[in-house]
Amino acid sequence: MRASLAVALREYNDRAIHWKIHSTIFTKPNDGVIMPAVVVKFHPSLLQKFICAVVVAPLLCVQAENAARQKSPEASPSAGAFDAHAAERFAKLALQCVHKEYPNKISHVLNSEADVASPCKLTPAFCGCYDWHSSVHGHWLLVRLLRTFPDAPFAKAARDALKESLTAENLKAEAAYLRGEGRASFERPYGLAWLLQLCAELREWEDPQAREMLANLKPLEDAALEQLTTWLPKLSHPIRIGEHNQTAFALGLIIDYARDKNDEGLAKLATESARKFYLADKNCPLAYEPSGEDFLSPCLGEADVMRRVLTQTEFAKWLTQFLPQIPRTATADWLPVATQPRQAHLSRLCWSLTT
Repeated sequence: MRASLAVALREYNDRAIHWKIHSTIFTKPNDGVIMPAVVVKFHPSLLQKFICAVVVAPLLCVQAENAARQKSPEASPSAGAFDAHAAERFAKLALQCVHKEYPNKISHVLNSEADVASPCKLTPAFCGCYDWHSSVHGHWLLVRLLRTFPDAPFAKAARDALKESLTAENLKAEAAYLRGEGRASFERPYGLAWLLQLCAELREWEDPQAREMLANLKPLEDAALEQLTTWLPKLSHPIRIGEHNQTAFALGLIIDYARDKNDEGLAKLATESARKFYLADKNCPLAYEPSGEDFLSPCLGEADVMRRVLTQTEFAKWLTQFLPQIPRTATADWLPVATQPRQAHLSRLCWSLTT
């Protein structure tokens, strides 16, 4: 699974770059969500749901990986570790949204009046959590937490939620939707890459329910792979923004999936694409970050995918030219109070930079 760029930098660049990273779990005093080094205030209802959708689920990769290595799932919550207590709080966030259909922001092409339908009619497996990709990584989060904390109090509710969503009937409907006319770019690449990560997580889980859900996902998995493998060879330039369309972040997830599955063809396509897009890049403009609605760093996203495709020596040399101005100290004074839904992206960016 994905590892943090901070770890990669520490491992690959031996020129004494020291990283001081303090990841803090969400707490809620006085309706505030405490992020690392910053407090984000929000109004309940839509903004709370939006933060749940775009901030929480993608950020558990590293924390859950660390938790899997802990000897005891009941580590002290005050120690800053991602333990069973923290896992339960994240599980509750996912459970609250995966089957909550509204409000919903759909990306839906209407070919005729027959295409007018509710989200759960259009995409019955992934119709909660405000939008499709958030629903997908909300389901990934439940699987990840179940693998890491199989005996946690939330385990039964998480299994029931996954069983309700990931049925063969629902996923056949999802595959048919993805292959529908005018939907070649649906959730591409971000949502489709997260779908592959959901499949990878299930594939790594030695569990009868996981095997059943993975089999049910096969039609949608195949449809997603068709879309991505058709698109990547045609993409002439990378998309370098700090939002969903960023090519680098999606390529990282695709490479991880391909290697986990031993899909040599997909791994070759994705790694060659990364090299084509990024190998010659130099002096990434960190001073231009963040943009006002970023939830990914364009510069660090690119470095994060390149550490997957280069050797240690190659990466150290490439990184020296690509990010000669890596900061030695951390500041968070650029992060504003989130008063608009899309400003919550910056909260997600803040956390992703610390993991």
